[in-house]
Amino acid sequence: MARPKVLVFIDWYLPGYKAGGPVRSLANLVDHLRDRIDLHIVTADTDYTEPTPYPGIVPDRWTVLPGGERVWYASRAGTRRSTWKALLRDQDWDAVYINGLYSWWYSILPLWLSRGRKAQRIVAVRGMLAEGALRHGTLKKLLFLSVARSLELYRNVRFQATNEEEARDIRRHIQRGADVRVVPNLPRKQPAASPAPIAKEAGTVRLVSVARIAVEKNTRFAIERLRSVRGQVTLDLYGPVYDQAYWAECRAAIAQLPPNVQVVHRGPVAAEAVPELLGTYHALFMPSAGENFGHTMLEALLAGRPLLISDRTPWRGLEAQHAGWDLPLDAPERYTATIEALCAMDDQAYAPWSMGALALGRARAHDPQALEGTLALFLPS
Repeated sequence: MARPKVLVFIDWYLPGYKAGGPVRSLANLVDHLRDRIDLHIVTADTDYTEPTPYPGIVPDRWTVLPGGERVWYASRAGTRRSTWKALLRDQDWDAVYINGLYSWWYSILPLWLSRGRKAQRIVAVRGMLAEGALRHGTLKKLLFLSVARSLELYRNVRFQATNEEEARDIRRHIQRGADVRVVPNLPRKQPAASPAPIAKEAGTVRLVSVARIAVEKNTRFAIERLRSVRGQVTLDLYGPVYDQAYWAECRAAIAQLPPNVQVVHRGPVAAEAVPELLGTYHALFMPSAGENFGHTMLEALLAGRPLLISDRTPWRGLEAQHAGWDLPLDAPERYTATIEALCAMDDQAYAPWSMGALALGRARAHDPQALEGTLALFLPS
């Protein structure tokens, strides 16, 4: 059987990394399936929030990356309707894979232009219908979804949801009888390695967040949970600033912290550096308002680091597995109490949490059903 030929649209792709999860999701898919799918990816020639194109890349033509996938890095001048139409006619595509919902150039227009073609159209929602994501720009997003329904934009579209909750969101906001496939995102393809050891001294704890500074990531909430915590606590924030006004609120919250708590924004970090970086901290602290998957959470688990997160992600029941804590956002005092308990642990008390995190991470990372389910997305029903 010939490999399916798939045309992919996504706002940002490698070597970009600042957009976080969607880029990592597609990069992982490519790593796992490049020998089974012929992938052509259309994306911008700049990274998220960056005005300068990637160095060393010639835009507006197919570029073959070292792994074999072909990428069309569109320049600002080359991002045109006529270009998209030409790319859709370029080959006899088996599938068009669209990442996200609201981007005009990389979601809406390719979906509209691909109507009537024999290619299976697939939309990966990427968490954009979750309650936390809809909280930012709610009216504009709901208006778009209403117009999309009236225009039947998603007629004959197959949706990828990463969990049952996202599947329900798709049927609630887009189409009750939608063709939804629940297929978890694939993990980073990497050799199984033992986590880096880390000493845990009672009375101190090193926490880390790897996410953009944004309302939906609940950065300020995380900072405020440290205001009354006892013990020596460090929280390092890695990620680009999405909203300067929101970051000003976060800085104001940092200024109110006591001397025993230190919060530092370290800026963006390349995706390849994240696994090793996570191993230098005791826990991942990310009380996000919602995640459809949470790549950083899986990578923290694989590094043997427990999670301290909200109960609005697929990572649930963590405490029973000694892999961390998933707490409700309407109980902020529980976050502070958990940080104090984590801070009080010594090596002996911390070790079971590290081992529990690793066990859960490995169980999720080596799930063969996720790989086969992803491949099936691109095959005829």
